[in-house]
Amino acid sequence: MKMRLYTPAMQGKGIFDGGKITEQKPIGFPGEGSVINRVGPLFYWAWAHTPEEGYIPLHPHYSFEIMTYVLKGRAEHGDSLGTRSTVGEGGAQVIKAGSGVSHEERFLGPDMEAFQIWFEPDLQSEAKKKPVYAQYEHDEFPIEEQEGLRVKQVLGDASPIHLTAEARMWDIELMPQQKFSQTLTKGKALAALAVRGGGSWKSGEGHHEAFHERDFMLLSTDEDEAVLLQAGEESVRIFLIEVPERVNYGLIPKKY
Repeated sequence: MKMRLYTPAMQGKGIFDGGKITEQKPIGFPGEGSVINRVGPLFYWAWAHTPEEGYIPLHPHYSFEIMTYVLKGRAEHGDSLGTRSTVGEGGAQVIKAGSGVSHEERFLGPDMEAFQIWFEPDLQSEAKKKPVYAQYEHDEFPIEEQEGLRVKQVLGDASPIHLTAEARMWDIELMPQQKFSQTLTKGKALAALAVRGGGSWKSGEGHHEAFHERDFMLLSTDEDEAVLLQAGEESVRIFLIEVPERVNYGLIPKKY
């Protein structure tokens, strides 16, 4: 197991609507302060917060697959396809931007939190497709619960979301000192963001890596291996995204 850790100070920051929406960006656009600018097809990852309400006006996107995942509160969406929708806690909105679509967003609290995550498929192929919007509620996702452990599959396997880009994603909650086994695959990167609490990663060879709340991590391996995620003295909520370490697409277009 190899792990690179990025503290909040090493991640990007963003603001919208005069500071009503603030963002921590584990993976940001160039110039936003993120040490990491992309991981394979995982192109962008922002963690947004608004105490009460914040609005992002109509703006265009092209080709990318863009997911908004609500941790707390509600997200309202409107777009040039005629969509008007609202998704609540644990739900997701997905835009497959294709040949181009414009959308607007309103985040509603109190203490609303959401991810916006961009995945990059083959953009030249996607640009030939019509844009599509889809919405998914929390209870549509597969969830496994054991004593002290809850694992929700957000992308991949039995998830209702089907992206063109290759990606799997988990929303994991661990009670204090509880453990979860995760497989690292050669050629894949595992991106992890600790939203609540801290803990550690352990490999079979005795390798131990600690992390704290709001840390962002990238894990990889030279050969397939199982690693152990363990919570510390407090409960942990952590998100994992597995993607290929590299993709063979052409140049990124200047418009997103």
